[in-house]
Amino acid sequence: MPKIVDHNQRREELAQAAWRVIKQGGIEAATVRKVAEEAGMSLGSLRHYFETQSELIAFSMDLVSNRVTKRIRQTPLTGNIRTDCIMLAAQVLPLDEERRIEGEVWLAMTAKSLADPSLRILFLEVHDSLLRLFEQIVCRCWGQPYNRPLSPVAAAEARALHALIDGLAVHLLFELEGLSPETAMALVERQLDRIIGMGDQ
Repeated sequence: MPKIVDHNQRREELAQAAWRVIKQGGIEAATVRKVAEEAGMSLGSLRHYFETQSELIAFSMDLVSNRVTKRIRQTPLTGNIRTDCIMLAAQVLPLDEERRIEGEVWLAMTAKSLADPSLRILFLEVHDSLLRLFEQIVCRCWGQPYNRPLSPVAAAEARALHALIDGLAVHLLFELEGLSPETAMALVERQLDRIIGMGDQ
């Protein structure tokens, strides 16, 4: 019998091979030829899944987003507002090796999106998705249902939280000023405590 190939799995394997190439040599090193070599596959076989580098990078970028989204959805909530908000926010930060690899690859692909319109569209979609997550966290902090559009105050707090976590992610990836995961999370908790306190006013 012919071997049955799981095409979705093969595409993910190729995307992960692209991640490894990007981590080692940067985004420009992730040519279809180099990724095929990394994946132990012929160039012709790879082109069966991705005809161009842009298609491969877009799928690789989307895979990072999907993994983060899956992790957020699978976060076991406790019912404690503060604990749950901290756990949800933590899923976006590079606090362990898995999330660090995702962060490094995402950062490299984000830079490429400045010059690639198709990647730019994907980046903006993910950005909006993350903003919605932080809007939900703010609403959860205040014990309010999540409905768009938010009040100006809630929208501003969501954007501030998003910006803080984006900045902390970059600082952690570059190990700036010796920032540790523990210190980063302490800063997130401080911000969330401030937001929760606003809801008590």
